[in-house]
Amino acid sequence: MEFRIDRSALTDAVAWAARVLPTRSPVPVLGGLLLEADSGRLRISGLDYEASACIEVEAETVRAGRVLVMGRRLLDVCRVLPESPVVCAVEGSRFSVTGGGARFGLSVLPLDDYPALPPLPGVLGAVDSEEFAAAVAHVAVAAGRDDTLPTLTGIRVGLDGDTMTLAATDRYRFAVRTLAWKPATADVSADVVVSARRLTEIARSFDRSGMVDVALDAGSAGFELAGMRTTVRLLDGRLPRHDKLFAMADPTTAVTDRAPLVEAVKRVAVVADGDSPLQLAFSGDSVLLQAGYEDDVASQRLPAVLEGADELTVAFNPSYLMDALASFDAPVVQFGLMGPGQRAMITGRTDEDSTAASDQGAAPRPTHRHLLMSVKPLV
Repeated sequence: MEFRIDRSALTDAVAWAARVLPTRSPVPVLGGLLLEADSGRLRISGLDYEASACIEVEAETVRAGRVLVMGRRLLDVCRVLPESPVVCAVEGSRFSVTGGGARFGLSVLPLDDYPALPPLPGVLGAVDSEEFAAAVAHVAVAAGRDDTLPTLTGIRVGLDGDTMTLAATDRYRFAVRTLAWKPATADVSADVVVSARRLTEIARSFDRSGMVDVALDAGSAGFELAGMRTTVRLLDGRLPRHDKLFAMADPTTAVTDRAPLVEAVKRVAVVADGDSPLQLAFSGDSVLLQAGYEDDVASQRLPAVLEGADELTVAFNPSYLMDALASFDAPVVQFGLMGPGQRAMITGRTDEDSTAASDQGAAPRPTHRHLLMSVKPLV
């Protein structure tokens, strides 16, 4: 086996495939990347028990063949190579990497022990890669971190006709994002849970514009774009439905600019030790942020518009509030408030939303919604 390839192309491909490699594994070959060169193409594959990745790039094939090498070591080598064409070849029991006067010899792993790459499930449709990555980022902040409750560490992927719904919750917050996608058939329907960490990595890795094929079967999800293909095992169980939880009758609404609020939360939360809440006291034209007790306290007032009440005070876990606000892209955020210690809905607002509201009499349902449970306000 021997091939020639540009150094940056090799590094990017190896880095993309190496994402799925386990940090530690009792099976040594799972730390390897499989390189296959043939007919002007280089295919690089990696897998562990939960996920797989395969990428194809152009490479000048001198001798076709395949080799299995330690993936992270190969990535380290690629990153320190000089910027020049690279020649890779199997020489006996070693895999040589040569470029810009530098030469490395890496030991090879036994191919016979390497498991077959799982096939891509059946493709159900396609979604814009940039919008998909943004939507995953919007909801991933609400996913659980407790591995003893594995289902809550996932993101629900719901498919219903031409609408894709992503949702995540850790029982204290619940984020939902809907987006349009292109189903392969009009009657496509699915409801699965994918690891939030894995789905975030996958969505970020498709950093080029284009349509990502979405594939599902009973046990796995797959995604493919421009020679990059990845699969991930589904999580067992189902996330709770959000429909009834998100139904809030006649909430008090408060609207304020998002960027100044984010900075104020960061600033005031400095004195909020542990689970100490951060209080938002809304009045007709402002909101007062307060945190801390007795010795160490902080506050800041910002412009805001409150509708439905003369004043209302709520409080939140500052980390949860910060995560929620940071997940929005809109310049303005709206709080739908049921009262102290009750549900609070956060949505984003843009100039287009305001125009739609004036033209249609009511703004369309937001595509990104984040529900928080408020806590007992400061005394």
